[in-house]
Parts: sequence; structure tokens; C-alpha cells
Amino acid sequence: MTSNDMEYLTIALPKGKLFAPAAKMLAEVGYTAEGLSEDSRKLVIANDELKVRFIIVKTADLPTYVEYGAADIGIIGKDVLLEEDKDVYELLDLKFGLCRMMLAVPEALAQDRLADYAHMRVATKYPKIAERFFRDAGIQVEIIKLNGSIELAPIVGLAEMIVDLVETGRTLKENKLIEVARIHPATARMVANRVSFKMKFDRINKLKEDLKRLVEGVAEK
Repeated sequence: MTSNDMEYLTIALPKGKLFAPAAKMLAEVGYTAEGLSEDSRKLVIANDELKVRFIIVKTADLPTYVEYGAADIGIIGKDVLLEEDKDVYELLDLKFGLCRMMLAVPEALAQDRLADYAHMRVATKYPKIAERFFRDAGIQVEIIKLNGSIELAPIVGLAEMIVDLVETGRTLKENKLIEVARIHPATARMVANRVSFKMKFDRINKLKEDLKRLVEGVAEK
């Protein structure tokens, strides 16, 4: 780290639905910068008075930025942490952005037991999570990696099942898919680079504790 790096705390924020609540939560504990916006053309948005910098990155890339120290800390969904499997400290469950990772099949293919889905094809954006889930269940499947429109795969015969992240389940119902297994819940988490956590412990730990009090205060209301 350079001396300038040591002066500043660099925070990575994810593009997408977690950006606004993450930025709002940070602002409520005093961490913000002029022009901080998901649509900003600036690559680095700094508050020189507070010695804090923000970078806005693609969701799947955020754990990599934190792992390699390009960002000291970041806010990201648990689903991304599990899928990317990067070497970062998970410091705090921020309790927002609640979704669930689940297994779903067309209504006509619903079975009584999970084992009855053996040797079927699974479409997913999360191949590592899916592979671990079926491996732990002792079920052999073929996993097909997709980047979008996961629900389309069973409709057109690409796969019999999907593993995906859902919030309300409305899209499943619209496409006549039913959830047959919950894999894990997912909320936004605060993560830190391992070296930064030691070198900038006081600042990072204070931010963690401030956010923790905020989260607990919201939960109590």
C-alpha cells in the first residue's frame, strides 16, 4: 500500500439493486461523497475531507476487487460471495436485499423426493452453488451455465430444472415453475480485504460497529 492508500478508505459498491440501499446506509453513518451515483461516469468518487473513496463495480467483480486490495471493503450479496468464493473477511450481515437461492422445476416434473431429480439438467447463473448443493445431496446432475433468462431453459427444453435467486417468486409462477428446495437465504454483507482489515483496523471496525448499530436499530423498530 502507498501512503496515499493508507490515508483513504476505499469502498466498493455493486451496480444494481443493492447500490441504492448500500449507499443510503453508508450515508446514514457519515460515509458519502458528492456525485456518488450508480450512473456516475467517474471511476473513482472521493470525499477528500473524509478520506474515503468509492468505486462502483459489476456485482460479480466486487469480491475480486476486495480480495486483491483494490478496495478495502465492499457491500455485496451473500449469493455472490458463495458463488465467487473469494478470500475476504465477511464482517456483517446488513439485513437488506433479502432473497433466497432455490431449486425449481416445471409443475409437471415435480417429484416427491429430491433424489428423483438425479441425472437431469440444471440451468443456472450460479454453477458453483448448484454443484455444491447437488454434491452434498449425493445427486448427479448436468449443470448448464447461463447468464440470463434462467426461467426460459425448462420452457424450451434446455434443462429440466433451474437454480436461481428469487425475491417474491412471482416470475416462477408466471412461468409455471414451482420451488422444490431452498438452498440458502441471501442478504447484503459487508466484506473486507484481509490486509486492509489489519492495517486499517480502527477505521474499518468503527464503520462496522456503526453499521451494526444502524442495522440493530432498524430491526428493533
